[in-house]
Amino acid sequence: MRNLWIFISRYNAFFLFIIFFIVGIYLTIRNNSYPRSVTLNSSNEVVGNAYENLNVLKRYLNLGMVNDSLAAENAKLKTQLLAITTVDSAKDVKVDDTLTKQQYTYLAAKVVKNSITLRNNVMTINKGSVDGIETGMAVISPQKGVVGFIRDVSLHLATIQSLLHKDTKISVTLKKTNALGSLVWGENNFDIRKAFIKEVPNHIKMNVGDTVVTSGFGKFPSGIPVGRLIKTGVATNDNFLSGELNLFNDFGTLQYVYVIKDKLAKEQEILENPVIPK
Repeated sequence: MRNLWIFISRYNAFFLFIIFFIVGIYLTIRNNSYPRSVTLNSSNEVVGNAYENLNVLKRYLNLGMVNDSLAAENAKLKTQLLAITTVDSAKDVKVDDTLTKQQYTYLAAKVVKNSITLRNNVMTINKGSVDGIETGMAVISPQKGVVGFIRDVSLHLATIQSLLHKDTKISVTLKKTNALGSLVWGENNFDIRKAFIKEVPNHIKMNVGDTVVTSGFGKFPSGIPVGRLIKTGVATNDNFLSGELNLFNDFGTLQYVYVIKDKLAKEQEILENPVIPK
């Protein structure tokens, strides 16, 4: 305390100057209209800019919550759209379907971990068994393209066996010809934007630029865009053709995915793999 008083007494002239200076500015602004208006306008501008910057910061901090709500809304709209677009246009069939009866529904999930540099890549999402997630469910991206299959499930999380995995195989077709094939990432392939279509019958004509879509023979609904052919007519020793394609889905930027719930999956599994009584 003694040192403080010594400091103040030594610089008392400076402190008095500051006090008188502030009082002088206050009296000048108070008793003169022009300086007062200039000061008020300046202070309002400073306060306005501060509030604007604060609102920008609040909007930035709320981006995660906004993205979550948009992903959920998109999943709902995608489910509704699926009820319209899955009608077979080759047949004159009256479809009486509702959201409670249709085969597929979508559940939005956020990617919390994603690997893309390994030979067998796996990602983790923030939805689990409490949300209805089950092993084997198909997963697609909000933009375009397939992602993979649900592998392991806990209460609140699940892992996805990515398309970028040596054991992932997805049934696809060439959109123009409906020729069946299998989508795989391919041996010795580490390019996350490329994959291969294999096991295409060798009498099928494959053209560069053809679009590859899901066939519907598997966990995925039919017609989901997968990629576009960039190399065709690669013959193999098993009397089938292979082709290379650019994937529509960018695995390096995935933040959200849609898990596809197939209401007929269990019934189909029981039918195709009956339990033989002993």
